[in-house]
Amino acid sequence: MGSAAELAAAALMILGFPALMLAALVPSTPAFAAATAVTYLADHYLHRKGSYLINRLSKVRAGLSIRFLIRQLLLILLLARLSHANDLIFYGAVACFIAFYGLQAPHGALVTLIRNRRRMPVATRNIDLRSRIRIPDAPPRRLLHRSAEKMLHLDLFAVVGILVSAQVGSSVAGFVGVGLTAALGLLYVLVLVPYVRGSKIPPKTEVVLAALDDWLAGYKPETVLYFSGSKDSAYQVNMWLETMEQLDTRPLIILRERAILNNLAPTTVPVVCVPGGVHLMNMDLSTVRVALYAANVGKNIHLLRVPTMKHVFIGHGDSDKLASVNPYSKVYDEVWTAGRAGRDRYAIADVGVRDDDIVEVGRPQLAPIQSWQGVPDGPRGDAADGRCPTVLYAPTWEGWDGNPGNTSIVLAGENIVKKLVQADPPVRVLYKPHPFTGTVSKEAGAAHKRITALVEKAAAERAADARFTPDAAAQDRAKAELARIEARLAQLAGAGGDKGDEAEATRDGIVDVARHEEVSRLRTEWNTAYWRSFPAYEHRVITGAEPRLYDCFNVSDAMVSDISSVVSDFIASGKPYAVTDSGELGHEEFKRQNTAVRAAVILSNDAAELGGLLDAVRDPSGDPLTDARKELKRYLLGPDEPKSIDQFNGAVADLARKAEARNVGQETRLGAANADPAETAELTNALPGQRTASAGETDGVNAG
Repeated sequence: MGSAAELAAAALMILGFPALMLAALVPSTPAFAAATAVTYLADHYLHRKGSYLINRLSKVRAGLSIRFLIRQLLLILLLARLSHANDLIFYGAVACFIAFYGLQAPHGALVTLIRNRRRMPVATRNIDLRSRIRIPDAPPRRLLHRSAEKMLHLDLFAVVGILVSAQVGSSVAGFVGVGLTAALGLLYVLVLVPYVRGSKIPPKTEVVLAALDDWLAGYKPETVLYFSGSKDSAYQVNMWLETMEQLDTRPLIILRERAILNNLAPTTVPVVCVPGGVHLMNMDLSTVRVALYAANVGKNIHLLRVPTMKHVFIGHGDSDKLASVNPYSKVYDEVWTAGRAGRDRYAIADVGVRDDDIVEVGRPQLAPIQSWQGVPDGPRGDAADGRCPTVLYAPTWEGWDGNPGNTSIVLAGENIVKKLVQADPPVRVLYKPHPFTGTVSKEAGAAHKRITALVEKAAAERAADARFTPDAAAQDRAKAELARIEARLAQLAGAGGDKGDEAEATRDGIVDVARHEEVSRLRTEWNTAYWRSFPAYEHRVITGAEPRLYDCFNVSDAMVSDISSVVSDFIASGKPYAVTDSGELGHEEFKRQNTAVRAAVILSNDAAELGGLLDAVRDPSGDPLTDARKELKRYLLGPDEPKSIDQFNGAVADLARKAEARNVGQETRLGAANADPAETAELTNALPGQRTASAGETDGVNAG
């Protein structure tokens, strides 16, 4: 529904229009002017915020144009009520607003035409199309960004001028305002006209696709990561970018939605977004031998139909959720899982995926997670020198269904944090809630605020505790280093710049490898400086994108969380962890239903069992779950050696050899069948090479 400020702005705007009518009927020029200002400002604020409420107003026939029109009609009513109906300013106002609305149609048509004519059949990153085709600069952003709002707001000159005339009794200001509105509206339309000419738009579809095929012929991609989904699912492809960068083969990323491309994280891997199914099927992918799929979606069929490559489902994380054993997975040549657990899930689910088609490759994304090196100060981890063990509390969010088992934050969160901050010997608490916490449940939002207050209060009390002495000089150096790094990152971000539109971004979207590597190095340095910029014993609430969750894993000695991928990832560290049975299933049933908690300390909502976790942190030699964690880690994520990325590369190489063997076999069979024209025709499309599809050939799947 939007924030409280957005709701207030929407209320002011909606109430402003009845106030305008009342002021026009009274009539009162000052009151009308005040209500006009409120409606303008509230409307502008909601647009600046991109508020969901603006879209809802359009659905109930109170869209942007209607709101401006009503305000102008009420201004005409005010003039009539002020006995100006026979004055020239009255007719001038009517003529101005009619002409102004007459300009809306050509303005909207030109904006739409420019956007459509500049939209290419494909959009790319890290692919050199600039040397192959001419892509002109985009129109200035100020012309097309929120263009309808800008055009309509040109009526402000006429409205202000007419109100001044109504108040002072002189028509001069009114005619000046009317003239400015009409002239600026016409000028805006005329400025757009040159950008629909041929020299201002990219080449035609066939020329762009030919340039892409020319690049593909030179690059010869071997392994493709294919992805389709909504903009909210971009994280599913982003999590594989670093893995793609580390492949031993030449990688290529194929996306199907422009929204995904716009939300793609920076990468050095070539990326092509191909919204059209026919365009994808006509791409020359004859050198590709392995295609990787991160999601099960209908548009996968457009690449799955190519027989010259092997197709693999890699998913976007292993878990006990139904999505991890989707029957759709039968369509792939292989299904890759992190460890034995994934293989067993398919066997238990019995959805038609053969055991021979499952390959365990580990989780390359977990490489940044460091193994536990033990507590800071020996077996007890007391705070004699100002350091103490760190426990991360990272609850997930409440979800959409109201299930109390989704998150611990409502029923158990305060109990967990109270016990941690009161622990003796002391521990440090890092509280990192899920970013969606409180978006659905008011109770979850309120609990989050109370937990935040608890942590901040405990941090203030610890700062006054004589047992804890900060190293002020070291912290000052770290803060100075943070400032330096952030300034450089801001400078690098500015150097990248925002491209004018998709076509321009395609033309100029070649990553600067040196800059990319420097940003990566600086983010690592930022993380190190961040943790040194405050005492190692200080309780802290961590929100926002930085520091990342894995960074919090690496500075923690234990974690308390809920059933989610957070737990599965933390298991890679080998550190003690606890999971809250917020739904009160009972410890045994909770373990039976959730593989990831088999080596966890199970907490009730009162967190009475938390002492077991703290004992494991303080005295690792007496931890009864050490061996269980090692066994579970291997079961879920596979062995530590060889490294997961090496396993992944090995699996890619093995499957590529199978694809090549299949293609060679088909060529041999075709050669032997030359005497039989019918069989030759049947085999031709099964060989490596470009597949030509017509507009109607989409195998029953929408090519959009």
